[in-house]
Amino acid sequence: MVKKNQKIFALDIGTRSVVGIIMEEMDDHFQVSDILIEEHRERAMLDGQIHDVPAVAAVITSIKSRLEDAHGPLRKVCVAAAGRALRTETASITSSIKGKPLLKKDDVLHLEFGAVQEAQAKAAGDDAGHHYYCVGYSVLYYRLDGEEIGSLIDQQGDEASVEIIATFLPRVVVDSLLAALQRSGLELEALTLEPIAAINVLIPQSMRRLNVALVDVGAGTSDVALTNHGTVTAYGMVPTAGDEITEALSRELLLDFPLAEKAKRQLHDSPSIEVTDILGFETVIPSDEVLRRIGASIERLAKEISDEILRLNNMKAPQAVMLVGGGSLTPGLPTKLASVLGLPENRAAVRGVEAIQRVKLQGMLKGPELVTPIGIAIAARETPVQYVTVDVNGHAVRMFEVKNLTVGDCILSAGVKVQELHGKPGKAISVTVNGQTLSLPGSPGEPPSLFKNDQACSFDEGVGNQDRLLVEKGRDGDEPVVTIGELMDEGTGKRVYLQERELILEPGIMLNGVPSGKETVLKDGDIVDITFIETIADALSQLGYHDWISSLRPFHLSLNGKETYFPAFNGKMLRNGQEVKPTAMVHHLDRLTFEAPAQPTLGLLLNKKKMLLTKSITISFNGEDVTLEKVFTTVKRNGAELSGEDLVFSGDELTVQESEGSPFIFQDVFNFVEIDMPTNTRGSFLLLRNKLETTFFDEIRDGDLLEIVWPEIKVR
Repeated sequence: MVKKNQKIFALDIGTRSVVGIIMEEMDDHFQVSDILIEEHRERAMLDGQIHDVPAVAAVITSIKSRLEDAHGPLRKVCVAAAGRALRTETASITSSIKGKPLLKKDDVLHLEFGAVQEAQAKAAGDDAGHHYYCVGYSVLYYRLDGEEIGSLIDQQGDEASVEIIATFLPRVVVDSLLAALQRSGLELEALTLEPIAAINVLIPQSMRRLNVALVDVGAGTSDVALTNHGTVTAYGMVPTAGDEITEALSRELLLDFPLAEKAKRQLHDSPSIEVTDILGFETVIPSDEVLRRIGASIERLAKEISDEILRLNNMKAPQAVMLVGGGSLTPGLPTKLASVLGLPENRAAVRGVEAIQRVKLQGMLKGPELVTPIGIAIAARETPVQYVTVDVNGHAVRMFEVKNLTVGDCILSAGVKVQELHGKPGKAISVTVNGQTLSLPGSPGEPPSLFKNDQACSFDEGVGNQDRLLVEKGRDGDEPVVTIGELMDEGTGKRVYLQERELILEPGIMLNGVPSGKETVLKDGDIVDITFIETIADALSQLGYHDWISSLRPFHLSLNGKETYFPAFNGKMLRNGQEVKPTAMVHHLDRLTFEAPAQPTLGLLLNKKKMLLTKSITISFNGEDVTLEKVFTTVKRNGAELSGEDLVFSGDELTVQESEGSPFIFQDVFNFVEIDMPTNTRGSFLLLRNKLETTFFDEIRDGDLLEIVWPEIKVR
């Protein structure tokens, strides 16, 4: 760490030139003592990365020697990795959360880190071994079941996804920077990022709750950084900058590139410029005319910068834009940038060294091109970036501490596959219930176990140098343990009262064709058939009252092949005192009463049909009443003749034959009475009907008086 009143030597190694600065921290300010700018002798830098280490080292050595002549030996230096070397990628990841408990903070962080790892893979491209430091990321959106949502914490659903934008610094950028310093005889004192350096001096911590874009417009690239919610949220780069404007001037005015660069600088504060074109003609041109001719190039630069700002800021304009760097002096650039972003004109402005608090320069330039070099020196003093070594599962991981490092950052840098840390869900099983196939998911996998220095920790917990981290994969879920009863709705059992006896009606369960119970645990491929008790007939069947069910059905007979119904001989079922059919629904706490029918005899049945089985009359024979009967109807069941007292049953097939209806005759009497001939008689007898002589074959009727009269033997 730099001590107060000790000289600070800082270098800003850019694409076109290297800026060296000597600064000293005083009691209440920083004093800039010297600034040297030297351009590269050849194209040794490209997009912020050193491509020719010896060439860059030669320029650094030259600046170092010149400054040592004035300020004494310089052994340590503060430098910054160029913002244009940063890679920004967006990535999204989706995870199934079906059947899992409410999402917690660590679950959401686990999802975010998985997306960061996807972005890291995109940044590396085909070169899987190319290491990238993640210097920050921000969430663009969360989605739950496809719908955007503000936060996933304490949410439940089927699917959760997150999209992030992350920024990465290639390790090779840092390595080549250190190599160039080593060749120049310099030791790295502190390291930072150029956007962080500029932001630190222009946007204090108290202002970072604002959504502000900082644009460093250099020669070949324009670096973008965004702040919001108290931190730097994203970095980006546009491969268009001041050289675009210089080339436009060169084309329009036929100028050599160096002369076009000189003319561009005059446009900023001169009403006209004097140029000599490649044909040798000297011309004085009003600045307004020149700006009109290169206006399309300025608008294109503003459009490309604004597009990158919107991409990094989730397609929303920031609250303000600050421009630094030599290219920011392009006339009209802030105004055009504000217009493209839809901001008021005064919300985009160029900021120079004069905007940096606590910095004094002794008669030196104070333009925006010096903001980053001074910021590097101050950042090295106040917020130096260090290398941190952390042990992750027994392997040392060295990281570039561009922000407060967390356990999650270390796991990402160690190459641990974050998405594989969470336990897998248990294997699902498939069962068939009443013909419908159901997939029963296993239990969710458990989250990973994280330990820092043998103490449990979380993904977002901070880490320090030499901390030890242990990451254990979460336990995989188990196959589901589901009983048949758990697949059934609540209240499938019903309590009823049958003939005042309390009974519980449970659904009938068949498992793979065999009776089973609710407590049976299901296995993959099981076939379950559940018969729910819906009607009174269902209830009686389960309870074994099959004869009741039969008696409740309509009583019917086949009479000479014709189906005939006798409702009077049906049984009755009362539900809560009201007669109902067997197909009526049965409910919880119903009171059921069964009234059995009387079993009918053939005689009762024929009486219902108003048919006579026999015909009878009552007569008086020799002074005594006698009832005569004659079969009127013959009924047979399965070929056997039935009597009037025989029972008949529902479903019987009966053959019925009625007689012609022949009348009773005197002779029929002798089928019902016995005749004794008197001993004191002789000769033939007389047959009398109602005192009148008749014959055996004469018709008799109900109430007739019949007699047989024998002649008596007279004794002398």
